[in-house]
Amino acid sequence: MNVNVIEVKGLKKSYGQVHAVRGVDLSIPAGEIFALLGPNGAGKTTTVEILEGFRGRDAGEISILGFDPQTQGYAARQWRDRIGIVLQSAADAGDLTVIETVKHFSGYYSKPRNIDEVMNAVGLEDKSGALIRNLSGGQRRRLDVALGIIGSPELLFLDEPTTGFDPEARRAFWALIEQLRGTGTTILLTTHYLDEAEALADRVAVINNGLIVEVSTPAELGGRATAQAVVTWRDGSQIKTEATDNPTAVVARLSAHFGGEIPELAVIRPSLEDIYLTMIGGRDE
Repeated sequence: MNVNVIEVKGLKKSYGQVHAVRGVDLSIPAGEIFALLGPNGAGKTTTVEILEGFRGRDAGEISILGFDPQTQGYAARQWRDRIGIVLQSAADAGDLTVIETVKHFSGYYSKPRNIDEVMNAVGLEDKSGALIRNLSGGQRRRLDVALGIIGSPELLFLDEPTTGFDPEARRAFWALIEQLRGTGTTILLTTHYLDEAEALADRVAVINNGLIVEVSTPAELGGRATAQAVVTWRDGSQIKTEATDNPTAVVARLSAHFGGEIPELAVIRPSLEDIYLTMIGGRDE
């Protein structure tokens, strides 16, 4: 039986008259990659910061690895020994080398991973002697991940991990996350890239106006798996379209009509982005 690494019930947080989080419920089992999606101002960042222990809550129950992140003192230090956090932006000493930085952070943890193993895992073994300030954006982000996983975390928070990456660097980063999946690490990912959520996440949650709209797999979110398909084809000088629940039947009918090959045939179902934008009212700033 899976144990929920993250359990949240009725989470609320307000800033004056602004209700940023209005009753969030989440359950994330061990070993899952879970993506939290939402536009700016939806309550996503506030929710994650509360789960990370960086921000207090007004109401609700939270268990992160069996611990309330709002607790202070020695117990909190023990809890932080079990988690890793990769923030959207981080400021480290640019005059240190990559290997010096990783070694320094490893000293914070009771059971750090082997440093060479971590350097190889994030693809920085050839940059160990490089100064941080001389790293590219993709290399800098890989260092952030190295610092997040050096403590052998049971739970890893990834906040917009590939912002600013070129396509090649993003794909390489995805491969790294898949490696972490293989170790059984639970990952909570926030991202604005819908293809990233689809490629990596076992399940996704959409948050909007401080509430969870839906939790589902990327393939089934918002009824995507059963949504109508749109069949398009060329008929003489015209492009024709037909929305249908049974695209196979439409294609068979058209094939019979054209006597075989259907000109410029395409069968399209809603993408994850289409579904997401519908769920949040079309805004994603």
